[in-house]
Amino acid sequence: MSGKLILLEGLDGSGKTTQTGLLEKELIRRGIRLRRVKFPEYEEPSSAPVRMYLNGEFGKNPDDVNAYAASSFFAVDRYASFRRRWGRDYENGILILADRYTTSNIIYQMPKLPRTEWDGFLSWIQDFEYGKLGIPEPDLTVYLDMPPLISQKLLNIRYRENGGRRDIHESNTDYLNGCRESAFYAATKLGWQIVSCAENGLPKSRESIQKEILQLVWKKLYHGA
Repeated sequence: MSGKLILLEGLDGSGKTTQTGLLEKELIRRGIRLRRVKFPEYEEPSSAPVRMYLNGEFGKNPDDVNAYAASSFFAVDRYASFRRRWGRDYENGILILADRYTTSNIIYQMPKLPRTEWDGFLSWIQDFEYGKLGIPEPDLTVYLDMPPLISQKLLNIRYRENGGRRDIHESNTDYLNGCRESAFYAATKLGWQIVSCAENGLPKSRESIQKEILQLVWKKLYHGA
């Protein structure tokens, strides 16, 4: 008996890690057995090509690596994680709560392609990861929509406080606007649930965002909708 895979997705700076943590805490409080995972797994050897790509070792712009090549880097990291870390839990019926997943390949790689090729890419990436590699399909994808103009300000605060530098995605605002467009396109095609994280040009409170997410997750867990 397999478990369920529920994931939170969104652009950098949308609050995914914060919201995943809040959701994990609340579901555990309600008695749900779960395992939380986050991608990419930067500390693992399987993410080496991902790190090289994001650090600009294959080119300083996202478009320097084509959508299919870049997608394979991230897919291998997920495959390794599934086989080594959480696959058995999933197969034993435990809820897997993911911060990013195959959906990130869709959001970040699809903008590299002409719009006429987007449907073909969607079919390819799902067949590649879920079919060929055999990792599970998500039962629910919640996309946290934070406008790039706001997320960039939040990223500035993060890096001032914690150090580090932006990767080739985070540092390209035009590219991120394209990623947001691809996210809305995929959400319509694939049935993702969208939670708006900003209102009137300002971020919503963590609590209000979490309330919307929890309602969607609880409905999926206990009503299957």
